[in-house]
Amino acid sequence: MYPEELIAPMRAELTDAGFQEFRSSDDVDNHLKSHKGTTLIVVNSVCGCAAGAARPGVRYALEKSDKKPDVLATVFAGNDKAAVDKVREYVLPYPPSSPAMALFKDGELVHFIERHHIEGRNAQMIGDHLVEVFEHFCN
Repeated sequence: MYPEELIAPMRAELTDAGFQEFRSSDDVDNHLKSHKGTTLIVVNSVCGCAAGAARPGVRYALEKSDKKPDVLATVFAGNDKAAVDKVREYVLPYPPSSPAMALFKDGELVHFIERHHIEGRNAQMIGDHLVEVFEHFCN
């Protein structure tokens, strides 16, 4: 686990943009099993591609898109272990990946962005892709 004071600013990049944190497996289960509508879950991370592309890309998409997920949520790899493990169950058969972004509709995975889709791309590229995804799946 990373020291909380180290990752607090990384968490805040998403929570300040309206994301709620899922810290336990029950948080993930309770939401995805009962929520009707769309939910974007970002698996946050301390790595450079999370800082340079994933977090800024998500924020960019939320600013640019007319359509947005009903719920924005995040889990932090390396700290919210039970929550991350539960999200990873919901995105099977995809292998563990962080950072990552999963869009669910009525609790079912409809789009997944793995780390290898984030690495080597800039925030605008990630954001533009998410705008297309939101336009397709969100109301």
